[in-house]
Amino acid sequence: MPSLTASTPLFNDPKRLLLDLAQQRELSALLDLLVTRIAGSEAVALARLWLVRPGQGCETCPMREECPDRSQCLHLVASNGTSLVDPSSDFSRIDGRFRRFPIGVRKVGRIAMTGEAIEAPDMAELPDWVADPEWVRSEGIIGFAGQPLSHRGLVLGVLGVFSRVRIGDECLDWLRMIADHAAVAIAHTHAWEEVQRLRNRLEEENEYLQQEVAAEQGFGEMLGVSPALRNVSHQIDLVAPTDSSVLILGESGVGKELVARELHRRSDRADRPLIKVNCAAIPRELFESEFFGHVQGAFTGALRDRTGRFELAHGGTLFLDEVGEVPLDLQSKLLRVLQEGEIERIGEERTRKVDVRVIAATNRDLREESRERRFREDLYYRLSVFPIELPPLRERREDIAILAEHFLHKAGQRFGVSAPRLTKAVARQLERYDWPGNVRELQHVVERAVILSRGGPLRIDFEEPVQVAHREIALDESEVLTDAQVREFERTNLRRALNAAGGKVHGPLGAAQLLGVKPTTLSSRLKALGLKAK
Repeated sequence: MPSLTASTPLFNDPKRLLLDLAQQRELSALLDLLVTRIAGSEAVALARLWLVRPGQGCETCPMREECPDRSQCLHLVASNGTSLVDPSSDFSRIDGRFRRFPIGVRKVGRIAMTGEAIEAPDMAELPDWVADPEWVRSEGIIGFAGQPLSHRGLVLGVLGVFSRVRIGDECLDWLRMIADHAAVAIAHTHAWEEVQRLRNRLEEENEYLQQEVAAEQGFGEMLGVSPALRNVSHQIDLVAPTDSSVLILGESGVGKELVARELHRRSDRADRPLIKVNCAAIPRELFESEFFGHVQGAFTGALRDRTGRFELAHGGTLFLDEVGEVPLDLQSKLLRVLQEGEIERIGEERTRKVDVRVIAATNRDLREESRERRFREDLYYRLSVFPIELPPLRERREDIAILAEHFLHKAGQRFGVSAPRLTKAVARQLERYDWPGNVRELQHVVERAVILSRGGPLRIDFEEPVQVAHREIALDESEVLTDAQVREFERTNLRRALNAAGGKVHGPLGAAQLLGVKPTTLSSRLKALGLKAK
């Protein structure tokens, strides 16, 4: 045993400890500093710190039978000291049998419940609340002081100090002061961490929104006067103020994302974020991370914590575009979040509550998919509480000229040219076409016409490849094309596409985009047919 006397100080430079506590902003560093400095005195055998936290690990807690309320308890978060019996013992461990204390149970629990200290500066006779008398005797423990960490009337935790000397009145005063300063410092670290969390979330939301703005080609607004569009608008007005899940149905290119944006804009969540997830663009192995997030080191490549889209959308709306592309084995996890409002990041056991309104969209028949067991039936019913079917453009021809005018104006701004005038003849020409690609196809055709007009009158040429790709060959029912005729037709079509694109295969307005195929696919076809790009 060290040479200890009644005059041996319990603390080494307590004033410096108070100053250093005030400088700490990270909770883990603060807790370690507190117990390490206190246990740094040879007069102290053990210094421990418990904080009030939500109840976790109740199934394995040694005191679960004594716990009156498993909603929260004291968690051992920091420990330090030196053993006389076995110097190799690790007193910094926080996973021993006193790792949890129910509020109100034993001396540590009573301190947390009452907010009053328990001080036994000279334990000549061991109090009845000593849990391990043999340990106290073998380690030469003489005094104990347990102080509540209270801040603004709320007990945050308990600081316990076991000493090998009698604790004098002045040391008890210092200990009370240290506990008060520690409580304030802990509260400040909580506030600092919350500020950092909100700041990081805001940065992530801003980054996400900037990406959306950069990538958004959009259809502008929900423009149109057709009865079909008015009916959609009426349905949006009905369901937008609620928190019901909405399933938007419709062909590709009809503007399902616009409906989702309108639902969010007209809802009570309009001042919170609308987060979009394109389910068709997420690699299968990254679905969970994209939806729920992950912690650093959860898997190879997880170099930092990442907030999932559900957390980003907390308080707002999550738009699941092409929801039918979610893999079947992951749909159960998505269903659980929708039902319970809880998520867990990959690599983290903590459960997080989320308040998210989900809007989904698909061009598939999910009812039929569920019958064929390619989509979970329970998830389908959960998503389709209020289905909205967006009609194709061919069923609302009254809107075509209005949309074309809008796209002309946007294209002129985008390309830095004066937009050509939309004549009645061109408008009628647009209205006669069936638009299998819907509003998206109309937008691309108008943009392309603006580029080709070069300051002249607007001309829509439906012989261009963007249209040929959607037209059917006019054949008599009994007529059959030979293989040579089919190849010649395809060769002619590819030549037109290359000419219209100026010989360019890849990129915006390249031949591959005009034909609606991948550049690699087009390159293979050109090679097979003996054609070359310019």
